[in-house]
Amino acid sequence: MGRITIAGSHGQIALLLSRLLTDRGDHVSGIIRDPAQALDVEDHGAHPLVLDLEQATVEQLATAIADSDAVVFAAGAGPGSGAARKQTVDFGAAVALATAAREAGVARYVMVSAMGTDDPPPHDDVFSVYLRAKAEADRALAISDLDWTIVRPGRLTNDDPTGGVRVGRHVPHGEIPRADVAAVLAACLADDHAIHRVFEVVSGDRPIERAVADLDIATRTRLGR
Repeated sequence: MGRITIAGSHGQIALLLSRLLTDRGDHVSGIIRDPAQALDVEDHGAHPLVLDLEQATVEQLATAIADSDAVVFAAGAGPGSGAARKQTVDFGAAVALATAAREAGVARYVMVSAMGTDDPPPHDDVFSVYLRAKAEADRALAISDLDWTIVRPGRLTNDDPTGGVRVGRHVPHGEIPRADVAAVLAACLADDHAIHRVFEVVSGDRPIERAVADLDIATRTRLGR
């Protein structure tokens, strides 16, 4: 049984992940900004921690995760937010959590990223800014001394989970249900073979746990090098 803290735990993937982890016996804490979200987090088996990732200091974050064996960054500024919050949440909060993890002695860090971050567009539209923020956060994590994993799903859907995926350093663009992304994250947390791996994932025919266990050497690429 592990102790896992999820940042952004009221997101759809995070709630699904919380349920998967608690069902297998892990103890899950979830960082949320809005106290009104606490009941939803509890309903999915996690203990809510109210903390604003944009405003919290590294010391406050380190205190919040001090008893954890692993952290998952599943936070995001959200589809209705502007470019500035993509930088403060998708980049700034992700890096602050990594710094806090080092200070707290929490080595394991799993990042929910996105396809398109290897070569993000240079434009000024919000989605381009989002991809650049995620790319910067991924690079910062990948050169850290943490036991990181970076998961880059394709277009997210609310379809029922299939239990099958296609993974690789690069895979053709495609869709994937949020429930299957949550299962991939859970598998990464349970399998040390996923450490220091960055990979894209879409729906496919490979069982999730086997796909994570069989991540090949190409997914060990260090970003920004």
